[in-house]
Amino acid sequence: MKRLLAILLIVAMSIFAFVGCAKDQPEVQTPVTEEPKTEEPKEEEPKEEEPKEEEPLAEGAVKTGLAVVSSIEKSKDAGEKDGVAQTDSVIVAVTIDKDGKIVQTVIDTAQTQIGFSKEGKILPDLNTVFKSKQELKEEYGMGKASTIDKEWYEQANALAEYVKGKTVEEVKGIAVDESGVPTEADLVSSVTIKINPYKEAIEKAVTNAQNLGADASDKLGLGVVTTIAKSKDATADAAGLAQAYTTYTVATFDADGKVTSAIIDASQANVNFDASGKITSDLTAAPITKVELGEGYGMKKASAIGKEWYEQADAFAGYVIGKTVEEIKGIAVDETGHATEEDLVSSVTVGIEDFQSNFEKAFKNANM
Repeated sequence: MKRLLAILLIVAMSIFAFVGCAKDQPEVQTPVTEEPKTEEPKEEEPKEEEPKEEEPLAEGAVKTGLAVVSSIEKSKDAGEKDGVAQTDSVIVAVTIDKDGKIVQTVIDTAQTQIGFSKEGKILPDLNTVFKSKQELKEEYGMGKASTIDKEWYEQANALAEYVKGKTVEEVKGIAVDESGVPTEADLVSSVTIKINPYKEAIEKAVTNAQNLGADASDKLGLGVVTTIAKSKDATADAAGLAQAYTTYTVATFDADGKVTSAIIDASQANVNFDASGKITSDLTAAPITKVELGEGYGMKKASAIGKEWYEQADAFAGYVIGKTVEEIKGIAVDETGHATEEDLVSSVTVGIEDFQSNFEKAFKNANM
């Protein structure tokens, strides 16, 4: 019995000793294995400005758009015949509604032909102001050769009327033959000119359209003026230059004749040639407008107010909103054609006389 008690006492003491030791042991924690933080390399996205979300058009409001598509491909060297620097600029103005349907369209083309001799001399008077095809009307001379006895401006106006109420996709879908002449039954009796360039320009004008304050009931007008004053002869040391400088103005006018929206743009189509009358320019390079050039035009560096051409054109377009043509014509300028009005001199230092005359043209054309 005593022996059994002794054994039990020893066992009990061993258990207490074991528990005591166990309590003194530091708690062993399983180490947490942290996954190495492998940061994905940050892909630098191109720093493109987020497109400004335009507010939805109010009931009856429309967007106003302009497109110019130019080519100098038909220019020719001088040889047995005089050379020609030819610029063809297709011009389209549109207004579109909230559903993207065309409300009004104006179609025009500025075709400028500047002759030069095999001696590298510019032939026309540098003070010549060229008319657009809409301005030429019967002078253009297509009616005599037309199988439907219609002038160019009549066919352009018929196409403009035909696309009213259509979306861009519907305009692009207008059927043409292999040469680009329309084949749709409703068009063949009024349009036989090739219309692919006009379809392209309509699409571009709709894409460019912005909410500038016009209403569907406003009248849409387009003014175009082309000069060649900066053209010059070739010399033994310097290439000649045939430059078609065209200014474009789109405006909408309300019932009181006040401007409700406006867009101003311009293009300089340059064709160089040497003293033997051979063209040295790449004729496949399509001229683009000053607005399309943006900062690339390079006026800001030389500008006394640090503004690019397109910024100044936009400033003038904004300045004339709410004005009549007579008020626009009355904007004061100095002897060089630069604005002198206090509200303009801080934002517009380019010459504005072509702008002023174009608004007058746009108003007359809108009310024809």
